[in-house]
Amino acid sequence: MGSGRPSRRSLLGLLASASAFVALPAGAQAPAPGPQKSFGYDDVVARARQLGERPFDADAATIPAELARLTYDSYREIRFRRDKAFWRDGGSDFRLLPFHLGFLHDKPVQLHIISHGAAMPIPFITSLFEYGKVPVPKGLSPSLGFAGFAVTTNLNDPRVQDEVISFLGASYFRLIGRGHHYGLSARSLAIDIGGAQPEEFPFMRALWLEEPSRDSTALTIYALLDSPSVAGAYRYVVRPGATTHVDVTATIFPRKAIERIGIAPLTSMFQAGEGDLAQRSDFRPEIHDSDGLMMQAGSGEWIWRPLRNPKALRISSFAGTNPKGFGLMQRDRDFGNYQDLEAHYHARPGYWVEPQGEWGEGRVELIEIPTDNEAFDNIGACWTPNTPLPTGEPSEFRYRITALSTTDELHPYAQTRHSFAGSDVEDGHVAGQGTKRFIVDFAGGDLGYYLADPDRVELEASVTAGSIGTRILQPNPAAGGFRCIIDASLPDGQTADLRLFLKARGRTLSETWISTWTAPAPPPAATPPAAAAPSPAKE
Repeated sequence: MGSGRPSRRSLLGLLASASAFVALPAGAQAPAPGPQKSFGYDDVVARARQLGERPFDADAATIPAELARLTYDSYREIRFRRDKAFWRDGGSDFRLLPFHLGFLHDKPVQLHIISHGAAMPIPFITSLFEYGKVPVPKGLSPSLGFAGFAVTTNLNDPRVQDEVISFLGASYFRLIGRGHHYGLSARSLAIDIGGAQPEEFPFMRALWLEEPSRDSTALTIYALLDSPSVAGAYRYVVRPGATTHVDVTATIFPRKAIERIGIAPLTSMFQAGEGDLAQRSDFRPEIHDSDGLMMQAGSGEWIWRPLRNPKALRISSFAGTNPKGFGLMQRDRDFGNYQDLEAHYHARPGYWVEPQGEWGEGRVELIEIPTDNEAFDNIGACWTPNTPLPTGEPSEFRYRITALSTTDELHPYAQTRHSFAGSDVEDGHVAGQGTKRFIVDFAGGDLGYYLADPDRVELEASVTAGSIGTRILQPNPAAGGFRCIIDASLPDGQTADLRLFLKARGRTLSETWISTWTAPAPPPAATPPAAAAPSPAKE
């Protein structure tokens, strides 16, 4: 009686009474009288279809000025009261904790709980939050909505509740597995990411969560997405564990033709790594949420592309048909390579995306943006179909995202352990072209077997432009693998992709390492000083 948290019965009463005055989300229709079927994904798809048939309403989502004026520090003062968490009394291992609106989180999303098949909106009540030094706002409508939510469960300890997934901001969501700290983010959809025109950020208008039972091991979430160019319906089935994964179903209704649409987009940060020593800004050797893009092409080839902090925007495209997987990974799990006791970069997960069904022709795109600040994401990855989605018609995509600590079990081949771009090679320099050395260490797979007879291992290397001179393959017993060294030459100012992998008599032994290199442009020729003009003759 004295706990201060709502009982299950009072909570259901609160939700039921709220449905009388909480506005329906954009695109929704009031339920017809009489017996109703259980609310589900088809209902969200119907709302998305209705929403997409109407012009985008930019004024439908606003928040009171007093919340918009909150600063970063004042917003952090507002916290959901965990003793008010939803589902505490239902016996489930899951807990629901909504986020307050304010500061940059200025697009209200209506949250709903689906209980016994009925979708009931959660009213906004200030007593659900602690405000710290911030004055408790007055007169806010119960239909205000929230910024998003977090879900906790017994992820790391059966006695302790830890966050496993959160939805906050635009269409972003983050998930973690056992032992992870939050790092990179997933997004539900990306539009014009890395394009010539400003990026469009779709956002959630409404979210529904199916109330879990005592024995539930998975949590189902539905979302209604909106933006000037699209409306969409999403279903996320979350299964927490040592490797938490989320099964995603997306039904997208474009309002117009979209040239660059990103399916299953991921967003991360890379400021400095083992190959970017010049970009270190303090004592920490490496600063990144992810260190590489991993892919399995439709052909079955496994590819590793190390991330870089470029000097200018760089977009790399990997064309193919029906990709089998891609993701941004954090392979380096050694704390000593980060030395960060607060950010825990060594414990941040990688996200692996596995498409379900046929996605057709398209490309995995990697976007790398220059940064000197670890607070901002500068890396993006997504799948972009070659053919624009049909306007006004539904396009469905299904995929699974898994939060991983290691990529060792994704394929049986040796993997890239270290990757360095050496200094420019001066020996044999030819005017008009640059030469750079690249060093790649492969380990794992079956390479340990071949250390007894290293001459059986062959280095396959190629470039899309220029040429490869020096090729060196060395056993690396300390790593249980081999070290590859190549010198690539390229005309000044040109760009080339480099590829290398290991094989033995036709048998592939390693994934394919890929990197992009641009030879420095020659400095502009010095302009000779202009000759002094003769003085006018004196009369």
